[in-house]
Amino acid sequence: MTEKNDKQLSFLPFHALNHFMREDYRRDVVRETVLGLSQLPAGFRNQIDRHVKRYVTVPGFRNSIKAPPALKARHLPDAFEKNADLVAAVLAAWAELRTDLRQQVFDLLSEREWEILPIDADRTKLPGFLTIWPKDEDFEVINTAFSEKYPDTRATADDVSLMTVWISGRLPVDEPEDSDVSLENSDS
Repeated sequence: MTEKNDKQLSFLPFHALNHFMREDYRRDVVRETVLGLSQLPAGFRNQIDRHVKRYVTVPGFRNSIKAPPALKARHLPDAFEKNADLVAAVLAAWAELRTDLRQQVFDLLSEREWEILPIDADRTKLPGFLTIWPKDEDFEVINTAFSEKYPDTRATADDVSLMTVWISGRLPVDEPEDSDVSLENSDS
């Protein structure tokens, strides 16, 4: 579009996600991710290890990276609540561990005409989550549509909601005042 939009995009840091997650689910996501790191390419492991070394203290280990994955997973959620870069690294790895769900949510959001980055985009490079959420697209609506499209899924509603947030790069904070608000129209 060629016309100028006066609206500025607003971002919340990645760790703002914690206000939308139940504590038990946050711990499950962190645990699943840390225990699955050995299955991922080195880039994902290295990114998380860098943050673990800097922000996570595991009693009995001078270097938290050397701690067994189960111990790291137990101590990482506290840092996850406070550090935006760690949240982004964990979510990127979590999404990589769940490639089927990632593709399904990407396809669903694309069909629903959400404005999203390509599936293989490195979302950790974003400054955080956009605050504009598509009108009439709450988690219940998305989860219902997902269940109808993928009736045999083993993904929980929490999994679908979190993947929606990660793939879309958005938190459900604000609905647009008009439908012309888009990434293409704004000055960043």
